[in-house]
Amino acid sequence: MVDATLTPIDRGTITTDVNNIVEGFRLGTADDPNPDTVMGDGPVYNVVIDHPEATILWDTGSHPEADSGHWPDDLYAAFEHTGLRPLEDDLADAGYDVADIDAVIQTHLHLDHAGGLYAFEGTDTPIYVHERELKYAYYSAKTDAVDADEAYVAGDFDRDLHWVPIHGDREQRYADLEFVRLPGHTPGLLGVRLELDDAGTVVLAGDQAYTRANYRDERPLGGELLWSKRHWLESLRTVQEIERRRDATVICGHDGDDLELLESL
Repeated sequence: MVDATLTPIDRGTITTDVNNIVEGFRLGTADDPNPDTVMGDGPVYNVVIDHPEATILWDTGSHPEADSGHWPDDLYAAFEHTGLRPLEDDLADAGYDVADIDAVIQTHLHLDHAGGLYAFEGTDTPIYVHERELKYAYYSAKTDAVDADEAYVAGDFDRDLHWVPIHGDREQRYADLEFVRLPGHTPGLLGVRLELDDAGTVVLAGDQAYTRANYRDERPLGGELLWSKRHWLESLRTVQEIERRRDATVICGHDGDDLELLESL
């Protein structure tokens, strides 16, 4: 166990059709062939981990201009982002400066998670990311491949950054903080397992489970948000096993109730 604290930082809200979040959430039937679309809100948040060995930022959120041209045009029809501010401002409101951050953990490099990396350009701050994620992000953003993922924006991560790739499925760089690869949403999604003095085991699952329904009800993310459903299910079992063995608190990536739970830890 480690004497570390978690400070969540709310970075705005994404609104989208819930079918993007939960596979088959609202389907047509013979009696109701054209059901109304249900739109859902989800928070974008980062976490400052005050660890005895380092002050670590978990994810960097969306770019402050994500609502005004930084994202690809076709994504604006599917995802509305409100409450955007520069990372520096949101950190300051939480009592931190960019210079206070000793390391960054990028769960993955999608546009709502890697948009604040500009704040660390040209610095020696280590940016931890899985090697599979880094390769796939560049493949998606810098080629014309038909199977590329449009949620990677080169302007977020194609910068002068001090990348520190994670290579294995489980890796520890700080005491009682373990990186856990959870492929499915993307090839190199990184979860974080923390062993905390006060809160016990906490798993920051990130977008392995966008919302609690993905985790609790074992319902996959919508097809457009999955790189591999088979890998997603295997990763779900990995997180469930950690929860069972360690009585862990699991925090999902964009769930408002989970953000409130995180704030109470």
